[in-house]
Amino acid sequence: MDGNGRWAKSRHLPRHLGHKKGIKNIIKILYECLKLDIFCVSFYCFSTENWNRPQDEIDHLFNYLEIFFKENIRELQEKGVKIHVSGDISKLPVSTKKTIFDAKEATKNCSNLIFNICLNYGGRDEIIRAIKKIEEEKFDVKKLNEENFKLFLDTKGLPDVDLLIRTSGEERISNFLLYELAYAEFIFNELYWPQYTIKAFHEDLKIYYKRTRRFGGLSDGN
Repeated sequence: MDGNGRWAKSRHLPRHLGHKKGIKNIIKILYECLKLDIFCVSFYCFSTENWNRPQDEIDHLFNYLEIFFKENIRELQEKGVKIHVSGDISKLPVSTKKTIFDAKEATKNCSNLIFNICLNYGGRDEIIRAIKKIEEEKFDVKKLNEENFKLFLDTKGLPDVDLLIRTSGEERISNFLLYELAYAEFIFNELYWPQYTIKAFHEDLKIYYKRTRRFGGLSDGN
């Protein structure tokens, strides 16, 4: 969800108001995924590198996240949206951790859509933490393979990524879901995230559906 700060700057607003607008945009796209029977959707909300930003901006971002869940948790529950969290949330503010925990508890039995929110998340960090879990659980590394390695990732139980959409025109993955993106299709949309509409989402999905996914093999047309 890239471009919140630049969206705000282009309107002569503080950067944190871009995050406020961006977080509000999540629910719109999330519910559209539900309508389209998309089983799982991930949103990159805060990376392990985002701690390098000004503290005021960080504080506002976590505050907006807390408000988001408190305002939407009942409807998320009613619509059958299950909250999943990827990332090391131990470093988040106490109030944010409690809000996340309560949201996960409230939706743990939901099954219509998985809403994977990535907080204090980094792909490299996830892989390193997975290796530490393997050691802690004394898992026999001789039995390790691509499938059972997934059991130690933050995305345990979630499918691999089919489509990655990055807004704002930046063309890089920025340490996001490195293991899970192995065969994902990429779309880089020019719109800033606060400008990203349901119409734009559908246009990106049309592009995705026209692509041929080979997974290392050959297509019917070779």
